[in-house]
Amino acid sequence: MIARLNGRLLEKSPPLIVIDCNGVGYEVEVPMSTFYNLPETGQPVQLLTHMVVREDAQLLYGFGSEQEKNTFRQLLKVNGIGAKSALSILSGVSVNDLMLAVSQQEVSLLTRIPGIGKKTAERLLLELKDKFVVTGSMSAQPAAKAATDDILNALVALGYNEREAAATIKLLEPGVGVSDGIRQALKYLSK
Repeated sequence: MIARLNGRLLEKSPPLIVIDCNGVGYEVEVPMSTFYNLPETGQPVQLLTHMVVREDAQLLYGFGSEQEKNTFRQLLKVNGIGAKSALSILSGVSVNDLMLAVSQQEVSLLTRIPGIGKKTAERLLLELKDKFVVTGSMSAQPAAKAATDDILNALVALGYNEREAAATIKLLEPGVGVSDGIRQALKYLSK
């Protein structure tokens, strides 16, 4: 199995890249989180890889971090999630946000990802529940971002435009909960 590629980046065409390793060009599919962190074409690059051998193809998937690769492998173990879906999930949300969604059983974060419906999201949350351990080192920023996203969505659903709602959210105190944040935002907007 190919576990790591170290070479020169030849082509970038999301989600595919080509890495030249001593004259051999490896075609690798990468999540967008890895793609955005790639160097310019012609520069040296090193990726961790996961190889999938099927009856009709041998495919390489590349990752910028060990955490991303391990998460990809965990996603592949979920019933009904293949490599394309796992790549889509890692492209749609960060590993930390995925772990947070699993720990809080947050279906709405996963259903925002293209190709992931409610039933698939619920299956993901159920099957990954014991696989991810949320450590104390994980910052509270993803939770705060999720709360502000929920407040923004609630305000937009109530008929306020997105620009107006976003400006109001900036006035809220940091770390405010969703229900308190909505209440405070409505007070600001009613003035």
